[in-house]
Amino acid sequence: MRVYLSLGSNLGDRLYHLESALKQLGAHERIHWTACSGCYETSPVGSLDQPVFLNVAAEIETDLTPLELLNVAKEIETGLGRTETWRWGPRVVDIDIILCGSTVISSDRLTVPHPEFRRRAFVLQPLAEIAPDVVDPVTGKTVAELAAGTQAEGQVRRLHDVVVD
Repeated sequence: MRVYLSLGSNLGDRLYHLESALKQLGAHERIHWTACSGCYETSPVGSLDQPVFLNVAAEIETDLTPLELLNVAKEIETGLGRTETWRWGPRVVDIDIILCGSTVISSDRLTVPHPEFRRRAFVLQPLAEIAPDVVDPVTGKTVAELAAGTQAEGQVRRLHDVVVD
């Protein structure tokens, strides 16, 4: 299954945390990442009194179920030092599952498509770089259409490419 992820960091060596998370995802025997956006510096959304974020979007291929992938993502976050703070609070690294093909999931642990992604410029701009024609199964709009919409919140500035060996 083709899956799109959003990764963010606003504590410590932000770029290192993002690159480490991507490397760990790619090292998993059942995950192969196929594309990665450039690195974007983004303003916080929700809780504004915190450092700015670096964000990337990644496309992966996996045969893991969405819940299995969520477990892998949480293990990587914890391994890189993430601790829980408050909703929309600062974080060493955050890995969100945005889209899983045309799958729609609504459970206590996971909602796909990600419930906030349509309003988040820090998700949509990087995602539009690697997957502009991918369709949101809920709205029927492409990622490019969503990114061009007026509902996306937050300041986003592309910095550079991400290099993951």
